[in-house]
Amino acid sequence: MKRMLFKYKGFDKTGKTVKGTVTASSAEEAGQKLRTQNIYYESLTPTKEFSLEAFSKRQMPGELLATFSKELSSYLNSGMTILTAIKLLENQHEGEKKYVSFLNSIKTMIDEGKSLYIALNTQKVYAMPEFFIQSLNIAGQSGKMVEVLTNMGNFFSAQNKVKKQVKGAMVYPTIIFTVAIAMTSFLIAFVVPKITEIFEDTDQELPPITQFVLSISDFLTTYYIHLIVGILLFIVLFKLAYSKVDSFHILIDGWLLKVPILGTLIQNHELGRFSYILSLMLSSGVAYAQAVKLSTASFANYKLIDLFEKASTKVLEGNKLSNALQLAKGVKLKRNFMQSLALGEESSEVANILDNISHLYAEENEDKLKLLLSMIEPFMMLFIGVVVGVIVSAMLLPIFTMTQGLS
Repeated sequence: MKRMLFKYKGFDKTGKTVKGTVTASSAEEAGQKLRTQNIYYESLTPTKEFSLEAFSKRQMPGELLATFSKELSSYLNSGMTILTAIKLLENQHEGEKKYVSFLNSIKTMIDEGKSLYIALNTQKVYAMPEFFIQSLNIAGQSGKMVEVLTNMGNFFSAQNKVKKQVKGAMVYPTIIFTVAIAMTSFLIAFVVPKITEIFEDTDQELPPITQFVLSISDFLTTYYIHLIVGILLFIVLFKLAYSKVDSFHILIDGWLLKVPILGTLIQNHELGRFSYILSLMLSSGVAYAQAVKLSTASFANYKLIDLFEKASTKVLEGNKLSNALQLAKGVKLKRNFMQSLALGEESSEVANILDNISHLYAEENEDKLKLLLSMIEPFMMLFIGVVVGVIVSAMLLPIFTMTQGLS
């Protein structure tokens, strides 16, 4: 669901006046989040969605999140206060302007007596994952800040490693595909028209494959500008609809989950991340219902967000998550996830079992990605061979026919 930023003003359990912002899907969810933080709000209003501040506040990169978490946990583990650790980080990264601005912002708020959670939640430089901020909020209350930061650092490092592996493996196939498109476009736009001039003065009927290639050549050379504009317009409209229209976003994400191989990879990644975050929160002492609600924010797939948000509402009413997911309509979740979750809820070992599941899915995805990416290269070479072969055959067949006729 689309997340909105709400401004609040109220007081905490000590009676101290507090104000800030909270991210939620609705005013009801925002109010619930504030109550779990023991904040009693007097006013709660949504901010303007298209403000300059919201536009410039981009998501903090996963690599930077990993660095921040690991370095901060290391300094805190050595006995430093949070304020001293942030100052040290600021000096250490003085060449990185935006990151230093982020550190300076939270340092100022911590120096004013605010918690790390409040500082991260109200700083204006980076947008940060909701589950990350909430995890630190709970860690601060339970005294497990170092442990949670270390685990979060490892989590973001693992996520970043997977992204780098995929990007690195896709470089060569992307180059091959680009060269193939460029070469095919050159042949159709320049070579084919020249060769067709040879056939214009003859009355012989051209082979079907030649007629097909010539019709494609004529179409592309006549309407190439329309095609380029149309493709660019489609991409822009698709991205706008995907980012702004929840129903369309859910539709596309649901379709992606049904695509063979890709759907399994997405579900493994999403369920593995959810399992890890839920395990981490439960290990930190968070109540089960609240942990499920917060962990749902770790999903990137809107179809799964929709499914788990509905299920988490049932959990808040006292039901088991496994039962709520089993009764929910929509995405069919992996059987081993459902069985493991049910077993964990029965044995009160949800944290340990889900931690194992998250590692299992990470290993499974790594193996599947290696296999998938190793198959892309030969398929790309086959694609190039087929395209070039068709064009060459289309041009040579009439020449052979003419030669046979002359003999």
